[in-house]
Order: sequence, then C-alpha cells, then structure tokens
Amino acid sequence: MTTPPFEDRAPADDCITAYDERHFVTYLRILDAAEEGADWREVVQIIFELDAAVEHDRARLVHDSHLERARWMTTHGYKHLLEMSRKG
Repeated sequence: MTTPPFEDRAPADDCITAYDERHFVTYLRILDAAEEGADWREVVQIIFELDAAVEHDRARLVHDSHLERARWMTTHGYKHLLEMSRKG
C-alpha cells in the first residue's frame, strides 16, 4: 500500500485539513499498529518507508506526530466529518 506524500509533522489544526483527508488511511494504519503494540520503528519503515536507524529523530517525529493526529481524529476529527456530511 502506498502512502501519499507526507510532512514530517502532521497538522495540528482544530479542523480537518486537506492533508488529513489524504491521510485517513495512513491514520488508520498507524492506529492499528499502535493497538497491536507494534514497534514504532517497524511502523515508520512500513508506512512511511523511513529507516529509524538512519534517520532516528525524523522517523520518531513522523511517527509520533501522525499517531497524535490519528488519535485526535478519533476524539475530535470525526465530529467535523459528521458536520460536513450533515451539511451536504
């Protein structure tokens, strides 16, 4: 599965962004991996094709910021999706 181009930091906006829309599947994948207890280094290798041994700090930032955003989507972001679907 191909991951869309990504930034090192996922958005931190209070609403869903175009970036978030492109990365819904990415967020699901990273949430699934976290739920399964997967090692973050393996997750960034598989999902983002980053080698944590080579780019440790960047890989950790990518993983942590995207996992944080994925968790935000489950607690707040979904409300924005519901509002959007009601409007139209």
